Amino acid sequence: MSLPFQNLLNFSWFRDEPVPAPIKQAAQRKPHARKTVQQETPSLNWITHNTLSSQLTVPRPLSEIFAAEYRALRPRAPMPTFDVRFYKFTNVNTTIRLREGKALVRLSDVLEGAPENVLAAIAHILIAKLYRKPIDADHALRYRTHLGSPAMTERVEELRRSRGRKRISSARGRFYDLEAIFDEINARFFEQKLERPVLTWSTQKARRLLGHYDAAHNTIVVSRIFDTATTPRFAVEYLLYHEMLHLKHPVLVREGRRCVHSREFQRDEKLFPELDKVKVYLKTL
Repeated sequence: MSLPFQNLLNFSWFRDEPVPAPIKQAAQRKPHARKTVQQETPSLNWITHNTLSSQLTVPRPLSEIFAAEYRALRPRAPMPTFDVRFYKFTNVNTTIRLREGKALVRLSDVLEGAPENVLAAIAHILIAKLYRKPIDADHALRYRTHLGSPAMTERVEELRRSRGRKRISSARGRFYDLEAIFDEINARFFEQKLERPVLTWSTQKARRLLGHYDAAHNTIVVSRIFDTATTPRFAVEYLLYHEMLHLKHPVLVREGRRCVHSREFQRDEKLFPELDKVKVYLKTL
């Protein structure tokens, strides 16, 4: 079961290190005042280490965090052994599965260094989904707020750009040229203010995902199922128009929730002249 969910904190920074003892004063009389000051004053490294140590809290291991959330959700059930590791996913994915009495958990490495209460929220959500328990609203909000923060959003986009692969075929299909249609729509509805992204027909004739805009790769993909002689031009125009609205109205984050189709987006979408005809046609697919 998986839960769809962006300089990382190095945990070795929290490891206990031996604190050097203060420099002992020499028994004999110091021959020089400067030397006396150097010997009687603790080293700067010692002062810095003690100052930091008094302010840091050693984080709990991930297995303990998951065990605590498991016990909170299932007080009397036998507890599996938790094997929790960070993994280099292409996106912010988290997964959990049971195998021979062991719970295998894999978290996107972009979550490494997240606050403990966020990690606890992830543990709660995954375990609740695994055992079909209600998800606590506070945990859900805490996780969404963390993912929706500007810093995390930027890291996720960079993660997808660096690790993800975008399959690009061609903007020119057998019957329709996406670049030509983009330029026409840009002039009709957007006063030619939109910069043209990468345009491509999908590699497969997808029926569920008819089109999408990938902000990480600045790419608009339209399902090849529309590149036929029987497809009315207004249907292809609408699909491009819809995805172009994502360029004009980027995704917003409100109260920890991603708003993909804002009110402004929906308002502009209704301006497409053949919208009613498009809706009827899409039902025939």
